[in-house]
Amino acid sequence: MELYGHLFSSYTWKALIPLYANGTEFEFREIGPAGSDEVNAFVHAEHPAGKFPILADGDTVVIEATAIIEYLAVHHPGPAPLIPADPAIAAEARMIDRVFDNYFQSNFQRIVGAYLSNTEVGNTPVVGEPDMAEVHAGKAGLRRAYAWLEGWLGNHTLPPHVSLVTCSAAPALFYADWCERIPEDCPRITALRAELLALPPVVRCVEDARPYRPYFPPGMPVRD
Repeated sequence: MELYGHLFSSYTWKALIPLYANGTEFEFREIGPAGSDEVNAFVHAEHPAGKFPILADGDTVVIEATAIIEYLAVHHPGPAPLIPADPAIAAEARMIDRVFDNYFQSNFQRIVGAYLSNTEVGNTPVVGEPDMAEVHAGKAGLRRAYAWLEGWLGNHTLPPHVSLVTCSAAPALFYADWCERIPEDCPRITALRAELLALPPVVRCVEDARPYRPYFPPGMPVRD
């Protein structure tokens, strides 16, 4: 089994966390300038937008991080309860997964994207003057998402780690806080982020990505 992605990619983390949590054997195939032509060609051929992560399990190819987690839960189960057994709890977990992807990941990536110019060196975007309208819109979106999640956490309990929610929340909150700090009036989110960053599979993702931090377009914060 092979996972195609990049160690600094938040969505790659989302797919790596369940693999690490269940001790699933796989080979990591790096995409990008350091990746082989074969790897890059595979990703562009298998994904409709040439995006990653992609899981290849024999003749089966699974695209999109959430679908990868669902696939692993069915075909490579382990001690980590990736998808809750109770259908109602599972539905709620899938809902929160979409919240982290659509309102945390999308907004912080909007900020990151604002710092990437249309100019490329080879196949690599270079950092330019940010589109501040996009930066402000991304930050406003994160603040709204923070406020909603803080209230939701006050009335709900998340599934035990490591679940689909863990896999989506960890990278989303890690990078969202880099782009727009979690407000002081959101202590539940602050506590959740700290809890997630202490989990061994997440620690591994953070440490493996550390060499790439200088490339973070809005600037690397001195924390985490």
